[in-house]
Amino acid sequence: MREAPLRELYERYAARIPHYMPFEALVIPDLKTTRGLTAEMQKQREGEAIMAKIAPGDYVVLMDERGREMTSREFASFIDKKASSLGRNLVFVIGGPYGFSESVYGRADMKMGLSKLTFTHEMARVLTAEQIYRAMTILRGEPYHHD
Repeated sequence: MREAPLRELYERYAARIPHYMPFEALVIPDLKTTRGLTAEMQKQREGEAIMAKIAPGDYVVLMDERGREMTSREFASFIDKKASSLGRNLVFVIGGPYGFSESVYGRADMKMGLSKLTFTHEMARVLTAEQIYRAMTILRGEPYHHD
């Protein structure tokens, strides 16, 4: 993450999540030399890197502006149900500036939206980490979330 304030905020939430459940962030490096690549070519290359990180048994949730939106309580319930029934990794994938390749869309088990607004991938990482942390506090009945 290039923006120090966003990186610090992300790290704050990401450091809290392992208190509740295992958490690991895998980052696909930005593509180098994209000047000669079309948007479709960039999505394809990013997609190959993403697919290389996804295990066959993972439950894959694409963070997509056209995905299903949830309240924080609904998201907490979703995580609770998946964590207790999956027996495999719950993987949230945030795409690059042009979205996902068809292969990544095809592999996804679900698309989830943070909002109808579009965010940078850095902001999406912060929001996703914060919502995972918030979900954990909701599930534990801790006073972080207020309805």
